[in-house]
Amino acid sequence: MSNTSYYAPLKNDKSSPDILLWVSRLFVGLLFIFSGLIKANDPMGFGFKLQEYFHVLHLNFLNDYATWIAVAICAFEIILGALLVLGIAGRKVAWGLLLLIIFFTFLTFYSAFFEVVSSCGCFGDAIPLTPWQSFIKDLVLLVFILVIFVKRKNIAPLIASSFTNNLLSFFVIILSFGIGIYTISYLPFVDFLPYKEGNNIPKLMEIPEGAEQDEYEHIYALKNKTTNEEKKMTDKEYMDQKIWEDENWEVIGEPESKLIKKGYQVAIRDLIISDAEGNDLTQEVINNPYYNFVVTSVDVTKLSPTDLVALDRINQTIRALSTDFNIRAILLTASSANDVSYLDDQLDLVLETFYADAVPLKSMVRSNPGIMLLQNGTVIKKWSKHAFPSKEKLIETYLKTQ
Repeated sequence: MSNTSYYAPLKNDKSSPDILLWVSRLFVGLLFIFSGLIKANDPMGFGFKLQEYFHVLHLNFLNDYATWIAVAICAFEIILGALLVLGIAGRKVAWGLLLLIIFFTFLTFYSAFFEVVSSCGCFGDAIPLTPWQSFIKDLVLLVFILVIFVKRKNIAPLIASSFTNNLLSFFVIILSFGIGIYTISYLPFVDFLPYKEGNNIPKLMEIPEGAEQDEYEHIYALKNKTTNEEKKMTDKEYMDQKIWEDENWEVIGEPESKLIKKGYQVAIRDLIISDAEGNDLTQEVINNPYYNFVVTSVDVTKLSPTDLVALDRINQTIRALSTDFNIRAILLTASSANDVSYLDDQLDLVLETFYADAVPLKSMVRSNPGIMLLQNGTVIKKWSKHAFPSKEKLIETYLKTQ
C-alpha cells in the first residue's frame, strides 16, 4: 500500500473582500451622487454652463434643450453612483462610468488648455472649480474608475434579492430625474447665488472699507540705444535696478499689466438697470423702500404658450394688488424694446419695463419668467412661474401690515 499522501489546498467559505475595489466603489459612487445632486439642485444653471460648451463645440442648435440635457446628465450621474455603491448591474455601470469620465476628462482638458470657459460647472455654483482643477479631479477619478472597470466582474450586489434590486433601481431612477424636474418647476432647494432670499443687493455691490484691492505687476519693454539689445523687466526690477538713471536704456511701447493677486471681489458687480432711453435706474429700483415685485425674463421671445399663461396670471395678480397697496412692479429683461412692446400688446402689462444684461438676470431667478419680491434692496422672497401665490396669499403673508 502506497504511503503517498495528497494535500488539497484549503478553501475558505468566504473569499476576502477586495479592499481596493470597495474603496474605489465608495469614492467614485459617492462623488458621482454628490456631483449629480448638487447640479440637479439647479439644472437651469447647469444648462447655462452647457450652453457655453455648446458654443465652443459649435453645437448651438442644442441651446434650447440645454436645461433638459442638464437634467438627464445629472440623473445619469446619480444613477451610476447609486448603482455602483449598491453593486447593481456592475458591468454596465463600469462601462458607463468609463465612457463618461473619458468624455469629461477630454472636455475639461480642452476647456483648460484653450481657456474657453472660466468655470467647469462640475459642482454647480456650490463649489466653483477652474477648468484645470476640474481636469485634475477627473484624472484622479479616472484612476479609480479604471480599477472598477478592470475588476468589474467582481462587483456583486449588496442585496441578494433580484426583486429588491430591481425595486431599488426603479426608485433611484425616478428620484434622480424627479429632483431635476422639481427644481426646474419650483426653484433650487438651496440657492447658492448672490440674489438668494435674505441677501441685500446694494450691500453686495459695494467694496467694504479697507478691503484688499487687486494687485498688478507692470512689465516694461526696454531697448538699449547703443547695442539695440531688448529685454523685459517688471516695474519692481526697474525701480530696484534704477534703470531710468542709465540713459542708454529707453522704454518702448506701453507697459503690460499682469494681475498677480486678486483683491476683494464684490458678489454683484454687473447689475445695471436702465430704461428704454438708457438712463441708469439701478439705485432707484434696488433701494425702493416699498415692496417691489421684479418679474424677470432673460428673453421674452423664448416664452412658451404655457409661460405666457403664467406671466399673464402674474400680471393680473399684481394689477389687482396695485389698486389697494403701495407697490411697484417691473419687468426686467435683456430683450429688445420691440419684443417687449409686442408682449405688452398681447398681455396689457401693468409692469414697468426696465432692461439689464442677461448674465445677472440668469442669476436672479432660475425661471422664465421668475419673480423676486424686494424691499429696501433685500430679497424677501422668490418664486418660479408655477409657484407665484394668489392675491389673498400675498396680502396675508406680506402686505397685510404695510
